[in-house]
Amino acid sequence: MDVSCYQCNTVTTIEIVFEVKNFVCPNCQSVYISDASKELRRERAFNHKIPHVGLQIGQKGILKGIEYIVTGILTKKVYGAYYWNEYVLTDKLNKFVYLSESDGHWIFLKEIEDKFDVSNHPKFLTYEGVVMNLYDYTDVEIVSAQGFFDFALPKKKTHSTEYISVPNMISIEKDGDTETTYFGEHITTKEIRKGFPFFTLPSKVGTGLVQPFFLNVTNTAIIFCIFSILILLSHWFIYKDKVEKQVFYKDLTVDAFNNKEIVSPSFILEGGSAPMTIAVNSGVDNSWANVQVALLNEKTNDAVYASKDIEYYHGYTDGESWSEGNSSEEFNICGVAAGKYHLVITPQKAPEDLQNNSLTIKALWDQPSGRNRWLTIIFMAVLLVALYYLNVNFEQKRWEDSDHSPYN
Repeated sequence: MDVSCYQCNTVTTIEIVFEVKNFVCPNCQSVYISDASKELRRERAFNHKIPHVGLQIGQKGILKGIEYIVTGILTKKVYGAYYWNEYVLTDKLNKFVYLSESDGHWIFLKEIEDKFDVSNHPKFLTYEGVVMNLYDYTDVEIVSAQGFFDFALPKKKTHSTEYISVPNMISIEKDGDTETTYFGEHITTKEIRKGFPFFTLPSKVGTGLVQPFFLNVTNTAIIFCIFSILILLSHWFIYKDKVEKQVFYKDLTVDAFNNKEIVSPSFILEGGSAPMTIAVNSGVDNSWANVQVALLNEKTNDAVYASKDIEYYHGYTDGESWSEGNSSEEFNICGVAAGKYHLVITPQKAPEDLQNNSLTIKALWDQPSGRNRWLTIIFMAVLLVALYYLNVNFEQKRWEDSDHSPYN
């Protein structure tokens, strides 16, 4: 179909078969109406400056698996200064859908047969079991248009009422005695870019009318709760029969073993991983001692090394006594799994220390620490609280332009 504008001689070419009631020249905004003989005659023109729009009349694209052609574009205004674009898309069966774009956010709309009594603007309505909240009602003016329309473009303002339940909405438009209901759903810029790859998408600003938060906080809370329960149950199941086990104990004289290796008898550990706690005690007095420990897995020959200093110093300075250090120390080898092991222990003491000659070493395979599981659960709880407040802030921004915000 080729239509030549009498005003500016621009020819608009498009493939459509539906009956055209209004045509608007994309170049000069002249509005043509179909007369009784189906001929288009110029009736008026929009005076609004043609806005920059991304999609063009005649452009084809695929959304939700269906090929559409852009047959019409409307620019609407409310509150004197707020504008948005609506694109009329037509498929091969002459069925219409609509794309609404506002501040870079997109809504995919279809006309539905359901009717709602919103003359008194109720706070809620229910559609297919979903409760939707009143977002806004106002008069809407079409200030600019392009392309072909199967309906007569209203010359006066129409009344629009919008209800939302993210990511969906119900939009009810009333023009005189004619009322039309649309069901809309949020559509991502990724889907738009994939469906219509040959145009530049407008930048996103703020929060979209039915734009969902980047994740579902309720579902996330359920998942975190399930994970927490699984962590606690699995920890209980693995360690329910776990008891503390002493694997080595020895009182020795340091002089007999100074800088010499002491090899413990082999021992077998059974059950889940747990830390090995090594406690050492020495009679140091203004001196130091040191214990080096190697834990060897006799099956894999893997070794874990640790070292600990025992220091105790004290004195009297400027009329005050002081002390630092301790004659007893304790340290852990973390995450010791089941298996057959032995210890190699090398004690040392200060060469000038002639008084201290005692050293006690004890090694225990302990109950597993619950710190990691509780840290994980606490982290999930903190993350969930943060997500909750981010979601509340996101919703407050969505509703900040509405007089019916639940956050007032």
